[in-house]
Amino acid sequence: MTPTPVGMRCPECAKPATRTRAVQLGAGEPRVTVAIIIACVIAFLGSGTFDIDGGRGSTLYQEGALAGWLVHNGEYWRLVTSAFLHSGLLHIGFNMYLLWILGRQLELVLGSARFATLYGTALLWGSFGALVQTTVSPVVGASGAVFGLMGATAIELYRRGYDPFSGGIGALLLLNLVISFLPGFNIAFGGHIGGLIGGVLAALALDAGQRYRRPWLSYALCAALSLAAVAGAVIVSGNPHDFSIG
Repeated sequence: MTPTPVGMRCPECAKPATRTRAVQLGAGEPRVTVAIIIACVIAFLGSGTFDIDGGRGSTLYQEGALAGWLVHNGEYWRLVTSAFLHSGLLHIGFNMYLLWILGRQLELVLGSARFATLYGTALLWGSFGALVQTTVSPVVGASGAVFGLMGATAIELYRRGYDPFSGGIGALLLLNLVISFLPGFNIAFGGHIGGLIGGVLAALALDAGQRYRRPWLSYALCAALSLAAVAGAVIVSGNPHDFSIG
């Protein structure tokens, strides 16, 4: 027996009552996250200009940037390549920092294959959203996909019983959304919103496959979401418009 303030208790009863929650990691290393960062850095270095506003005049930028009239003419690869290009040091630095912070955590929880599926879906929805905003101005950057990671992180936290807005992710998401609409920054807010929607939908799709113990369902739903984003992007690309904030 063990003496306690309330009397004598057996050793088992005297142990502190604690609740533990086991988290099963899906991957040992964030390989996909690192690969995406390396690809973005190589693309930026390939632009040949490394100043604050560098890269816009390079051949790589011209051939890969998201431009509505070129997507309409059949250059569909721009829906993907634009997310690996950046317009300057601040642009790529900020995006890669957030990608590392969010991607590393999500990939370790979801696993590399599921994370890659999530990222790809959010990327395409970001391109779709950017074209909904403008088909006149070229758009580049991984921020659409990064916003998708923010949305997916919020969904994952909520699914595990936590309030996403009680911690840093909620504040980070709201802050970046506000910055997206500030005049003078020339930010493709449509890509941010599109990526956020795509990330949330992809996270729900992945959760559905896990909940019903049908892994193929997660990939099938994300594939359907990706096809919908591509179809939407192709449709809106043929309509010249620009809702950018000056």
